[in-house]
Amino acid sequence: MIEEKNENSAAGRGQQYVTIRLGGQLFGLPIDKVQDVFMPDNFTFVPLAAEEIAGVLNLRGRILTAIDLSKVLKVPAVNETNAERPALSIVYANELYGILTDIVGEVITLDDNLLEANPVNLNEEWAKVSVGTYRLEKELLVILDIDVLIETLLNKKAA
Repeated sequence: MIEEKNENSAAGRGQQYVTIRLGGQLFGLPIDKVQDVFMPDNFTFVPLAAEEIAGVLNLRGRILTAIDLSKVLKVPAVNETNAERPALSIVYANELYGILTDIVGEVITLDDNLLEANPVNLNEEWAKVSVGTYRLEKELLVILDIDVLIETLLNKKAA
């Protein structure tokens, strides 16, 4: 279950993010991009697909392309099998995608003014798909740009 948490939020200027953990790092996805959280099962392997594509599956009557975020961001996944990993469904260009992660956390609201540019030493793979970071009390929250992430994969497939 996703809980809502308020951190450093100013009234009316906050942005909500669904937090996820991947390889111990905290990432955030804009809540308006996330449709659903689910535990995937019955993956179908897709021959000749990019390594980041875990497969396709049926989610309530719709075919969904499952993306292994650990392979996109080059981070080792904590769970060994894809069936043990929670996923977030998103819609991009009227297509349904699932983002496999290690842990789905809570929904947090953060002040837009506290969003910082990516640090120069941020992992190159992360920086390509990140819009910025928030400094939380004990760690850094990297905000992912879902549109850029999907476009990067689609362009890689087309090349």
